[in-house]
Amino acid sequence: MEKKTGNKTRLGIFVTVSVVLFIAGIYFIGQRQQMFSNTYQISGIFKDIGGLQIGNNVRFAGINVGIVENIEQVTDSTVRVDMEIDEHTRKFMKKNVKAIIGSDGLMGNKIISIIPGPPGKQEISNNDIIETIQPVNIDEIMANVKTTSNNLASITGDLSAVMKSIHEGKGTIGKLLMDSTMAQNVGQAMVNIKQGAGGFKQNMDAAGHSFLLKGFLKKKEKKDEKKEEKK
Repeated sequence: MEKKTGNKTRLGIFVTVSVVLFIAGIYFIGQRQQMFSNTYQISGIFKDIGGLQIGNNVRFAGINVGIVENIEQVTDSTVRVDMEIDEHTRKFMKKNVKAIIGSDGLMGNKIISIIPGPPGKQEISNNDIIETIQPVNIDEIMANVKTTSNNLASITGDLSAVMKSIHEGKGTIGKLLMDSTMAQNVGQAMVNIKQGAGGFKQNMDAAGHSFLLKGFLKKKEKKDEKKEEKK
């Protein structure tokens, strides 16, 4: 008799705890889904919702204020997203707010973030359609990064081929840098040019001291001096 009573007591405790946990679960889920609070609805038109789903959170100033209630394809390029928002936040939301789709963390679920606009506008109304901001497309960014990486790899390969050709003495630059004979010829040519310039200077100096040209040079100097005086 005592054993049966003990079993009934444990069964009663188990049932009671289960019911309490069930009610608590329903309450917390209801709170999360705005089931037990006054709400109002706003909507936004997006070109791409990027995997947003019904039931995802809506945030305002970083705080969860509602959920995505419905998603509807309007045209081939637009999607309407209906959001159910907690009534207590209405006084903070104005008609100039904007909605943008983001992620909850780096790899988290999609969310809608509502961005407040400048103050002074009228309070938002039920069933208002708010302005939206098209989010950055990560796929496009990754595609551009891949293209840039491929171009960089191609340029690096071409540069490596050019440097290899130079090192092997191919082409004009390669021969100039790697062929010792050509390098010597270039060096000798520079020496000859330098010597030729020196000889030309000596000839000009000698011409300046020549008896035949001395008078001509003096006349030229006098003409130059007169021109300077007239200026």
